[in-house]
Order: sequence, then C-alpha cells, then structure tokens
Amino acid sequence: MIEEDLEKKFQEAVEIASFMTQASLPQDVQLRLYAFYKQATFDKSNFTVTDNSDLRNAFKTNAWIQISHLTQAQAKKKYIKLIHSLIK
Repeated sequence: MIEEDLEKKFQEAVEIASFMTQASLPQDVQLRLYAFYKQATFDKSNFTVTDNSDLRNAFKTNAWIQISHLTQAQAKKKYIKLIHSLIK
C-alpha cells in the first residue's frame, strides 16, 4: 500500500472511530484500538514518562507495550482492519 493511501485510509478509520462510543465497544477492543493508534501516531521525540499510577493508564500502557514491535505502518494497517471489522 502506498504511504499516501495508507495515511488516507488511516485518517478515514480514525474518523469512523470518532463516532463510536466507549459503551458500544468491549474494553479489550478499546485497548487494542488505543494501542494501534498510539503506535501509529507516536512521536518518539516527544516521549515523556509520567508518574501516573492510575489503573486505567496502566492497562493502556500495557496494551501499547504488547504491540510496540510493530512499525507505524503496520499499526495503521491493523487499526484500519480492526475498525472495518467493527463496522461490518
């Protein structure tokens, strides 16, 4: 997939996701979407570690760590695929 096409499809998937409510998605799906989005859009130059022991943030961080081996392009593709599986 050409990078421009991938970015366009990713932005379209983000737009679709913006209309989904948390109540409509199981928590494991929310965490996967968060992790894929975070990996796809992460700018390592702005990374800061916060001392936030909030359990919700711990789950989000764990979900992200589990997929941190993916490239940004791979994460975008997985995000797009997951969004499209949810709207079917």
